[in-house]
Amino acid sequence: MKDQRIITIMSSDDNISKKRHTEELIDDSSVKKLKSVNIDHSVMSEPISQDIQAINMENILDDNTHYTKHVSKGYKQKNDLASQMPNAKTDQDILDSLETTPDDTVVKQVWSRKPLYAKDLNHEFLGDINFQQIDSQEFYHNNESAVRFYGVTDTGYSIMCSVTGFQHYLYIPSPYGNLNDQPAALKKELEVLVKYLNDNYLNGNSGVSEGDNVSEKVTKIEQCYKHNIWGYQGDAKLPFLKVYVNNHGSIFKIRKQFEDGNINIPGRFVYGERMTTFDNIAYMLRLMIDLKIVGMSWLTLPKNKHKFVTKHNKISNCQIETLIDYKDLVVHSADDAEWSKFAPLRILSFDLECAGRPGVFPEPSVDPVIQIANVVNVQGSASNLPFVKNVFTVDTCSAISGIEVFSYKKEEDMLLGWKDFVKEVDPDIIIGYNIEGFDLPYLLDRAQSLKLDSFPYFGKLTNVKNNYKTSTFTSKALGTRDNKIINISGRLQLDILAFIRREYKLRSYTLNAVSAHFLNEQKEDVHYSIITDLHNGDADTRRRLAIYCLKDALLPLKLLEKLMPLINYTEMSRVTGVPFSYLLTRGQQIKVISQIFRKCLSIDTLVPNLTGKNGTDEQYEGATVIEPIRGFYNMPIATLDFNSLYPSIIMAHNLCYTTLLDKNTISRLKLVKDEDYIVTPNGDCFVMEHKKKGILPEILDELIKARSKAKKQLKSETDPFRKKVLDGKQLALKISANSVYGFTGATIGKLPCLQISSSVTAFGREMILKTKKYVEDHYTIKNGFKHNAVVVYGDTDSVMIKFGTDDLKESMAMGDEAARAISQIFKNPINLEFEKCYFPYLLINKKRYAGLYWTNPNNYDKLDQKGLASVRRDSCPLVSLVMNKMLKNILIDRDVDKGLNYLDQIIKSVLQNNIDISKLIISKALAPNYTNPQPHAVLAKKIAKREGTGPQVGDRVDYVIVGGNTKLYDRAEDPLYVLENNIPIDSKYYLNQQLKNPIVSIIGPIIGENKAIAKFNITEITITTGKTGALMGFLKKVRTCQSCKNPLKKDDKGPLCDNCSQDTGKIYLDKLIEVREMQDRFNQLWTKCQRCSGSLHNEVLCSNKNCDIFYMRIKTKNSLQEKLETISQW
Repeated sequence: MKDQRIITIMSSDDNISKKRHTEELIDDSSVKKLKSVNIDHSVMSEPISQDIQAINMENILDDNTHYTKHVSKGYKQKNDLASQMPNAKTDQDILDSLETTPDDTVVKQVWSRKPLYAKDLNHEFLGDINFQQIDSQEFYHNNESAVRFYGVTDTGYSIMCSVTGFQHYLYIPSPYGNLNDQPAALKKELEVLVKYLNDNYLNGNSGVSEGDNVSEKVTKIEQCYKHNIWGYQGDAKLPFLKVYVNNHGSIFKIRKQFEDGNINIPGRFVYGERMTTFDNIAYMLRLMIDLKIVGMSWLTLPKNKHKFVTKHNKISNCQIETLIDYKDLVVHSADDAEWSKFAPLRILSFDLECAGRPGVFPEPSVDPVIQIANVVNVQGSASNLPFVKNVFTVDTCSAISGIEVFSYKKEEDMLLGWKDFVKEVDPDIIIGYNIEGFDLPYLLDRAQSLKLDSFPYFGKLTNVKNNYKTSTFTSKALGTRDNKIINISGRLQLDILAFIRREYKLRSYTLNAVSAHFLNEQKEDVHYSIITDLHNGDADTRRRLAIYCLKDALLPLKLLEKLMPLINYTEMSRVTGVPFSYLLTRGQQIKVISQIFRKCLSIDTLVPNLTGKNGTDEQYEGATVIEPIRGFYNMPIATLDFNSLYPSIIMAHNLCYTTLLDKNTISRLKLVKDEDYIVTPNGDCFVMEHKKKGILPEILDELIKARSKAKKQLKSETDPFRKKVLDGKQLALKISANSVYGFTGATIGKLPCLQISSSVTAFGREMILKTKKYVEDHYTIKNGFKHNAVVVYGDTDSVMIKFGTDDLKESMAMGDEAARAISQIFKNPINLEFEKCYFPYLLINKKRYAGLYWTNPNNYDKLDQKGLASVRRDSCPLVSLVMNKMLKNILIDRDVDKGLNYLDQIIKSVLQNNIDISKLIISKALAPNYTNPQPHAVLAKKIAKREGTGPQVGDRVDYVIVGGNTKLYDRAEDPLYVLENNIPIDSKYYLNQQLKNPIVSIIGPIIGENKAIAKFNITEITITTGKTGALMGFLKKVRTCQSCKNPLKKDDKGPLCDNCSQDTGKIYLDKLIEVREMQDRFNQLWTKCQRCSGSLHNEVLCSNKNCDIFYMRIKTKNSLQEKLETISQW
């Protein structure tokens, strides 16, 4: 019987773009079956009992153990509802297909884009070219500044468009204002200034990129009249000089001369007199702002208005390469529904594996790259399935269903083959997990160590070498991190790890932990120390490694689909106007700066370059927090929230740079208080809107209106992809509006103005106190209400009110009425809304509370928690589990006794060491330096000493606290090390330092503080000692009876004492039953791990430290081994 199969053959000399498959007929009987080599360095590498039974996985753990942290989708039951959903089924089929042995032919995958032949590269065939620009780059064309836009046309062709003719410029105050009505004299004076600047400061060549010898010169200077954004000066405009340069790199030189006072033209510029320059912004942003181009927007090249670059003059591998003057470029607004679409962008997700050495993290100078897995998808495609799935591997690899496998004899050939693959598939976006921190830099460094000079050229520019540089990124919102910036021209890089670190606060950022959190699935986690052994095995072990590598490439794609970073960042880029790449590499301020410059351009206003005036440590008073009336409220607590409080205050009171007043201006312009200007609660003055509307209020007004429009469109939209785009847009508009206030208060920033930010918070404090006063004065028994209302808590933009009624519906109605009445007190658009009721409500302290969240009186929405240990990352998971369970019992079930009984069980389990160790793990990020020793930092050094390599700065270190009398930081230990060496946990620490304070905070207000504390008053704790330790040197080992545990006499040979030896048979049988039960439990855990990995016939290699089952498997293995050792004595 013959079986038709595909054998994937790839020699190092093959051209991978032309021939990738050889089809042969193979007689199954003639194929020698290779025995699979099972290599497993993880703990408990094979089941003790070989008869693995069919089990019900739901019954492995009962409700009381609370071990089920993640539910894997490695194995799906037939009755699983998720499997009936099309998307879930499709995703799972992709993962499952990686595990299947092929029985049919692999369909040849097409890598390249739709061809565009040279004969069709003309205006008649292509007509007007519409394309979505995704990346941009400054460069020089014929000694002039220009910008390249990379993108994809609506028909799927790749394009590089060079926009030429736009010159960079800056502004300075003009000393020639008196010559405005003498054009000839003004022209002559400006020509003298141009010559002076060129002769003295720009008489050399810059010799910049790409081999161009670019001359630097001021091309012209114009006098114009503009407003200064800083401070209200009336309606009169001031004279400025607009200085144009042909080379954007030289504008800094010119700016510096004016700011340092080096210009000396008698009668006009006095040497030593420093000047403020205006509009300091990068050339690329200047062009985008002036042409109204926003990030990820659509551009049109009108027919016959641009020039195609001929094949022999092309410098990129784009299908279309063209030049256009900036005046001929047509720009489309992203607000237009027709141009808010996405081009068919190609997304490459990849992952690589290295053959490392034991105890040493892979180093590119030594350790080879052995596999690279690739998955390619098209954004917004109808099928939403990858059209390319392949693996590049060194040495042979068994076939994988639906996957192209390319085998090479040498690593060098594999790397060059992968480079050719990237160039042919031509991705627009490259994604992966930690590709910027590891994969891409490693590939570049490895190619350099192998002297592969042709490798680092897989960008869209054929003559620009790919390299990377390390930079330090600092932001108050995001902290300080070291980034590796990799230049791959024309291809966006979206590192999913970097995105998740920016947007989410998680206990662990491993791919497994993130996938479990967001996708509710995990993968087999192969430790890097095992990878080399798998690679050195046979074709089957390399196949298993390839499957692992493929999953690492596929999961980032699934996270991209789930979390929508591409859509959300695209909409943020369109809303703020900055390039997509800025959102990944820059902080928050550039987004507001871009919007301010765009608005200033339309109203003839300039932004000063505040050199030396920012970077102060000056502080201002923040928001008001009304002192909470702590306690447990078994009645509805209505919550009133100010809608977009800080943006609303800026708009209502016209707070802006352009409306700010000083005393001199007030007296000079004879302005009248409360008619022409207002005085804010902290004493600053701003003109009213009828005199001049501020830029910031205008920006916010446009953002809020645009968000309302997007939300309205979202409700009526039916197309799923379009709904995602609209949702991303309204989210971007909301974030942008809320960031304006923070921008003005950033003392280390481009345009700080504490008068604005401090006035905003002062108004906010005043409004919260006015709201409190109104509620408590109006809703009283004296005014005919049943109860006196009390504001139990208020924070920044919300107040929480106890109206006194037990009726939820009545409380909601009163809250809604109060919100409408109070809104009338404040200026439009400030609006107080009734948002929800908490019932019951547990108020612990400032910014710390929990309650059942109601927006509908018939059904509660969720259990809401703020600031509690259950939602923080600095405690062990046990705290979160216990608090969530108790809050559920108290707030949802309304059964306090049930919650207290559960707490008693937990305390008992902790004392008896029956809590799974995964629930006791504390995780903290490793910082560069510590003043005092910290547990996780001390442990990191221990691990590095033990294993040769340890956690690096920025990594999260997992640890548990073990028993002992030494300092706490010396008792931090790796959880796996604790299990393997049977080291006892410090129960007292977990009870008193981890559980006690959080639990007392939630039950204290209910049962009383003293009773709550008494729950943790343990009079005696018995701590079992480990196998090693200083104490063991003073102890004498004595054998004990296996039944009654009494010490055995010296002459007792068996495992039982004289009293118990009479029941030897019964006791032995009981011990066998215990062993059998333990074997069954281990087999269940083993089988679950196999199902998670997708195969029931492979050994378990997984060492996923974010998985509860892994720790349970290790603990069960240790217990089983001890029981086997015990029973062997019989």
